[in-house]
Amino acid sequence: MEILTADELRRLMESDFPDEAVPIVELVTDEGVVVRQVIDERHCRRGGTVSGPTMMTFVDIVAGMAIISRTGHVDMATTSLHIDFLRKPALADLLAEASILKLGRRLGVVAVALRSEGSADIVAEAQVTYSVTPVT
Repeated sequence: MEILTADELRRLMESDFPDEAVPIVELVTDEGVVVRQVIDERHCRRGGTVSGPTMMTFVDIVAGMAIISRTGHVDMATTSLHIDFLRKPALADLLAEASILKLGRRLGVVAVALRSEGSADIVAEAQVTYSVTPVT
């Protein structure tokens, strides 16, 4: 399968999740995808930071987008998600860089680095594993 463009991936995600606020696909790269999560007051927690559950959900979605950008429609299930929170994120949009580490017939593994917009510092790193089954 050919790698999807950012526009194709965006349209596919919006059609699969029409009632959801889908994160914004910035770029599809040779390694994976770059995606933006718009941050607003719903994503905040006391102390002026982005909540951990917001970051974990975003990581899971972005890793799935990386797999879908290579496979198109597949049935996927997250089998493992490990995240390290490295520093306090700013109350700004989050940018995720996802790199596919392995994509086989049954398993996909993706590394994701999160940054706050305007900063080069990584605020969290994650590795996500999916069970992947082609849609028949």
